[in-house]
Amino acid sequence: MLKIGLTGGIGSGKTTVADCFASLGVPVIDADKIAHGLTTPGQPALQDIVSAFGRDILNDNGQLDRARLRAIVFNDAARRKQLEDILHPLIRAGMRRRIADIETSSTPYCILCIPLLLETGQTDLVDRILVVDTPEDLQYQRVSARNGLPDTEIAAIIHAQAGREQRLAAADDIIVNDGGLDELRQQVLELHQRYMKNSLNFL
Repeated sequence: MLKIGLTGGIGSGKTTVADCFASLGVPVIDADKIAHGLTTPGQPALQDIVSAFGRDILNDNGQLDRARLRAIVFNDAARRKQLEDILHPLIRAGMRRRIADIETSSTPYCILCIPLLLETGQTDLVDRILVVDTPEDLQYQRVSARNGLPDTEIAAIIHAQAGREQRLAAADDIIVNDGGLDELRQQVLELHQRYMKNSLNFL
């Protein structure tokens, strides 16, 4: 089975691209969704995060206050690494389990949506890297509209991620997401057809 690593900066449109692939019947393994599952109340990972960051990162319902944690880790590289050391091995293990499950089917290829694919050195999980590329000014606009974050916090997140040039240099395939949804879907469809052909080499 051909494994495509989907990545891109914050606000680039990774989720929309992943949804487009899913609408074509392609299995999508989403690192963020696995991370969310790991940090629900009662999960050991959440207990480890509370031990490391204190109970102030929980809301009144005992759930992880992601906005508060994000504000901490994206302004402090050491704290960010501390969080990554807790979560990333567990996320990686979860993704491997999902890959193994999918490989038992006759699926030609799957998408692994990993926002920090390059930053966390997980390229060994994939056969090709697909980068969703977006101009930085559009990243600011989209994240501000979606999350209501101030520009200073968006800048901290962008600067904590791999740079645009680094992502593009690592890419096997690129989707340029600076237009409308129809244009994006067309790019996904073209790649889908190419991946279906390429997957024959992985059977």
